[in-house]
Amino acid sequence: MIQLHDKEFVPFISAEEIDFAIKQMVAQIEDDFADEIPVFVGVLNGSFMVVSDFVKHYSKPCEVSFVKMASYEGMSSTNEVKQLIGLNQDLTGRTVVIIEDIIDTGHTIVALKELFKQQNPKHFKIATLFLKPDAYKKEVKIDYIGIQIPNKFIVGFGLDYDGLGRNLPEVYQLKE
Repeated sequence: MIQLHDKEFVPFISAEEIDFAIKQMVAQIEDDFADEIPVFVGVLNGSFMVVSDFVKHYSKPCEVSFVKMASYEGMSSTNEVKQLIGLNQDLTGRTVVIIEDIIDTGHTIVALKELFKQQNPKHFKIATLFLKPDAYKKEVKIDYIGIQIPNKFIVGFGLDYDGLGRNLPEVYQLKE
């Protein structure tokens, strides 16, 4: 068990399970875009560890970029997504794969789809390490899913609770 601020968290997903899920996503994406040079776009801050491990396993040519979006305060979504840092490259006719750490409400994904639609990519795909299917009610298709999880608050592997926990190599869930 670990404590972050005023909350206690218990082990939930091991580093080995995370690594396996990332490798599975990499294999699928390599198969789908074998003849292309995709642009992988990580969504900061949470996706930095996922993107890092993802591109370490990706054996073909690729580009990596980041956008920064914000929709959380503390342990809950604000239901409002703000773009804090944007993408500064032309993606017309390119294959773009968004790499997310977690998708729950889907507000960020909807905002990203609108943002990238203006860029006229050839393909626009979404990959997420974690998906909370009970919380996700949007129409945007999630193309690659590492691990489906219950609708519980988690930290670790890039995910935080008010700034703490991102550095943990495994994932913890809020203790009930």
